[in-house]
Amino acid sequence: MTLDPVPAQYGTVLPLREGLADMTSLPPQDMEAEQAIVGAMMLAPEVIAEVSAVMDPADHYRPAHETIHRAILALHAQGRPVDPITLGHHLDQIGDLTRVGDRGYLHTLVQAVPSTANAAYYAEIVRNLARRRRSIEAGTRIVQAGMSADTTDEDLREALALGAETLPGQWAEPIPLNVQPQLPAFPAHALPGWVAEYVMAVAEETQTPADMAGALALSVLATAAGGRTVVQVRGRWREPLNLFVVVALGPANRKSAVFAAMTSPLYEAEKTLVNTAAGRIVEAELTAKMAREAADKAAAKAASADGPERDGLVAEAIGLAQAAESLTVPVRPRLLADDATPEVIATLLADQGGRLAVMSAEGGIFDIIAGRYSGTPNMEVFLKGHAGDRLRVDRRSREEYVEAPALTMGLAVQPTVLEDIGRNRGFDGRGLLARFLYALPESLVGHRKISPTPVPEAAAARYERNVTALTLSLNDWTDPAVLQLTPDAEAALTAFAERLEPELRAKGGRLGHIGKWAGKLIGATARIAGLLHLAGHLEDGYGKPISAATMTAAIELADYFTAHALTVFDLMGADATQARARTLLDVLNAGGWESISRRDLFAKLSRSEFPTVADLEPAVALLEEHGYLRTVSPPRTGKRGRPRSPRYLTHPQLKEGQA
Repeated sequence: MTLDPVPAQYGTVLPLREGLADMTSLPPQDMEAEQAIVGAMMLAPEVIAEVSAVMDPADHYRPAHETIHRAILALHAQGRPVDPITLGHHLDQIGDLTRVGDRGYLHTLVQAVPSTANAAYYAEIVRNLARRRRSIEAGTRIVQAGMSADTTDEDLREALALGAETLPGQWAEPIPLNVQPQLPAFPAHALPGWVAEYVMAVAEETQTPADMAGALALSVLATAAGGRTVVQVRGRWREPLNLFVVVALGPANRKSAVFAAMTSPLYEAEKTLVNTAAGRIVEAELTAKMAREAADKAAAKAASADGPERDGLVAEAIGLAQAAESLTVPVRPRLLADDATPEVIATLLADQGGRLAVMSAEGGIFDIIAGRYSGTPNMEVFLKGHAGDRLRVDRRSREEYVEAPALTMGLAVQPTVLEDIGRNRGFDGRGLLARFLYALPESLVGHRKISPTPVPEAAAARYERNVTALTLSLNDWTDPAVLQLTPDAEAALTAFAERLEPELRAKGGRLGHIGKWAGKLIGATARIAGLLHLAGHLEDGYGKPISAATMTAAIELADYFTAHALTVFDLMGADATQARARTLLDVLNAGGWESISRRDLFAKLSRSEFPTVADLEPAVALLEEHGYLRTVSPPRTGKRGRPRSPRYLTHPQLKEGQA
């Protein structure tokens, strides 16, 4: 009996995409489902997490779809928008655009989506087909090894091991929960030229991330324009141009040096204002003193008078006293405050016509707000000072109202300060933390140049001159200048709001867990756009509308702050899902179960952290996304009664207590 020849497909085993051309039929795959998946991820960012929980980019049959899928995940992890235009630009930058076809194919993928709501089902189809392909590949390897006369025992064991790795049900290495995404660098190019030039020069000289100088530059511009300018967003919606900005960097990062370099022009502008006002203050003080003395003399004369002339003298004394009382002495101009109590800041705001900035290279202001001196938290002036809401200041001698306060804050602190304030539930509950723009740059310590290039004198002089000029030019405005948006700028802001809105959803939204912060992002973007506009049109900015290019730059900065805010709020413990997932992982690690039902798992959890089963599901989904769990739904029996509880298969590392 002669043996049949070895089938051709067993002669050389290659991955399915390359080596199964001799098979009579194509390997299991569904091109339409693959196209619908990547197209849906571009149309609806909220489905990215759903798809990621079901399949891996490597499950695609067509390599182009895997490349596109991975690029979408990379953009999404950076907090950047994902659509055919941004994705095409990203693929072009990394040299993969020609591998996927062209930009036109990206638009074709979007048009091929029947429904974004079914993206997870499409992902299940692609995942299951990928498992079938891998099973075929594994079997082919084993057959090849078994039928070859030259195969050694070691070769056979290796083929069996490689086949086992590719079979469905095997576990990949889980992704640690505490791994933070790579945060984007500060987009200094979005700033006006003279600001960007100085920011990068200061970063080079001090060997610090550009984020610190760039974020502080925005707070400097807000100090100059805050309280004197507003942006007309639409209808009655106006945004003042003051900002709350905080940069967090560890020790030995030269925060004080950068802080001094960026804020120096404000102190020079303050000195100029003080010198200019000095003459008026002296004149007003002398006039008020003389008026009081005249009133006192008239009162003494009236008191000693008798007869008919007394009434006339009393009336004269009253008139002089009223005139003396009506005279006010201008206060000494102030632009900046540092280690001041909320009460002092409120008084300064009233004295300075509603404009003030709290600038500090330390985080002590948070301790003051929390009640270091008074024992009672007092954040009213900060909440109203950011929003521009009317502020009432009660003094011993009089009451004052600040019609539209504009308080700016520019802080450079250590990351531990953010951790500490995150523990103060009052800060988050009242919405104070939601008012800050956060930057959490990566430290350069250990990678710094020893002899960096100093800041060019021309760049430093230009920065100081322009900041001073902007501050002084707006100082005497009583009614704020109103900046309008061009139709294109308004359209760009509206498109940004439409992109942002689905991400605010409490369930499934990328920003749902920081909704208080993200809900203010459109207003903050309008404020940034106003500041960029004024800095780009120093002489006549208040007379021109904000352009679409300026709004686009502001949106890029807003995307930067969004990515950093996500990490900062995680650092402060604001992401309840992340915290619950860590708790759940600890319980599973301690239990060492190979599988467990949802009902049994819920019974082992604290009701204070997991009040209902609904609170368990987001944490489970996150652990599934990181590869620690798989959900298995028992088949329906068709019988009456409550269906069986779903079961969770756990990663072998959990069973062994190694996770």
